[in-house]
Parts: sequence; structure tokens; C-alpha cells
Amino acid sequence: MTTEMLMSFHGLLLPKEIHDPESLKFAQDFRFKDNDALAVTYPKSGTIWMQEILPLVLNGGDLTPVQTIANWDRVPWLEEKRLALVVDQLPNPRAMVTHLPYHLMPPSLQTSRAKVIYVMRNPKDVLVSSYYFHQMAAFLQDPGTFGEFMNTFLEGKVLFGKWTDHVKSWRHTELGDRILYLTYEEMVEDLPAALRRLSVFLGRNLSEEVIQKIAEHCSFRNMKANPMSNFSLVPNEYMDSKKSPFLRKGVAGDWKNHFSSEQLAKFSSVIKKELENEDFCLPCLD
Repeated sequence: MTTEMLMSFHGLLLPKEIHDPESLKFAQDFRFKDNDALAVTYPKSGTIWMQEILPLVLNGGDLTPVQTIANWDRVPWLEEKRLALVVDQLPNPRAMVTHLPYHLMPPSLQTSRAKVIYVMRNPKDVLVSSYYFHQMAAFLQDPGTFGEFMNTFLEGKVLFGKWTDHVKSWRHTELGDRILYLTYEEMVEDLPAALRRLSVFLGRNLSEEVIQKIAEHCSFRNMKANPMSNFSLVPNEYMDSKKSPFLRKGVAGDWKNHFSSEQLAKFSSVIKKELENEDFCLPCLD
């Protein structure tokens, strides 16, 4: 990656196109409210999905915001430039997302009662999704071959650093019952069940009818057709959908179509070694 495209923030690489020192300072000084909901993901782990889901769970299934407001303004990133421009327009309760590790959260996250949803995805699928994203995003360097990009990923020389560091940071928090852990895979397998967990966690207690309505709207098929969610509003000079659509497949296990046996052995070995001293289970690694 070239320095012209990226900036360093506490050792993490971030694209200059959507971050700057002012936006990062705004994030560090941000004051969470007690009823805020924050979805946290490592890049390419279900962020866009949560930008679709969260407003619907919080507002009882009203489709208006997801049909009329672009997702980056509907559920803005804590660390990106857009937040300062739209934060005063966010409905209450507010929904936001972030890719930042736990140790870079503003102090108000700890002192407030804001709730956090951490979505984790199989890192092999994260790598595949990131590989295609780098091909279509003009503000990121070409990833090279899949094998080359895999090595870059394992070294942590990618956006927001190592996957293992990110996961570990959010598994070791002081948030107690204010954090809910979901996996991308369980959402793919049974979205209504994941929505029920979210509903209870956020104190919404939605009816089964509303749960099913949200699940239907948040299917990959419907999101891919929604211009407020599929990034088709972004000019091709920034994201070239001819190279790869932003919403590509929305499945679990696509990594099986990309790794050679040697690459898989190396990838799994490195990831497991970096997590060997952890006392939590990562079922989505298989």
C-alpha cells in the first residue's frame, strides 16, 4: 500500500479518502449516550449488514430510513469524516459502527451505558472479501496475487491491522453485559434467530412478525438491490463495481474456492498460533 493513499493512526493503516486527523480526534472525543448502539467489526465482517439491521431493530421495523438514507449517513462510522456532519441528525436511539480496536475507543464508551455488538467472521472469508475489495476500491493499492495479499494480511499490513489483534481487543473488554458477540456465520445460517438475540439485547423485544419482516428486508438479495445500501451511489472513480461488486456474494465458506492446500495450512497455522493463549472459543475459524 502506498503512503499517498493511507495514513497511520496509532500504528493502524487507514485510507485518507475517508479519514483525517480531525475525524479521528472527533472520534476520540466522542460522547456516547446511554441508549446508543455501536456495531463493531473488523473490515469485511458484516458491517454493511449491521448498518441495515440496526436501524430496523431499534425503530421496530420501519423501513423508511433504510430506503431513503445512504447507509454511511444512516449508521455512520465513528472514525470517518461523515460522522461530524450527520451526528446531530441521527434519530434517537443512535446507531453507529466502527472498525477501531477497543483500546482506541473514546472514554465515554466505558462511562456510558451504550451497548456494543461485535460481529466476527471467519478470517479466511474476511481475507477473500478484502482481496476483492482492494481490486475495486480506487483509494487502495492493488492487492497483487491472492497469495501475496494473504501474506500482507497475515503481517497486519492492511486496513486496521491484524485480524487477531482486533478480535482479541474486543474479547477482553470491561463492558460486561453491555457487549453482545455475534458471528457472521450464525447470521447467514439463521438470521431471524440472530435478530431475536439482538432484539432482546437492545431491549426492543420485537414481535415475531417484525423479526420476519426485518429478516426478509435484510436478505442479501434485497440489500444488493437497495441503492441506499449497495454503494451504487458511490462514483466509479472511487469504487469500480465492474471489477468487483461491493456486495459480492454474502455467503459463508467462499474461502474454499480460493485457498490452495499450502496457503490454507500456512494461514491456519499463523492464526491459531496468535490465538493459542486465548481463553475464548472461535467457532467460526473452521
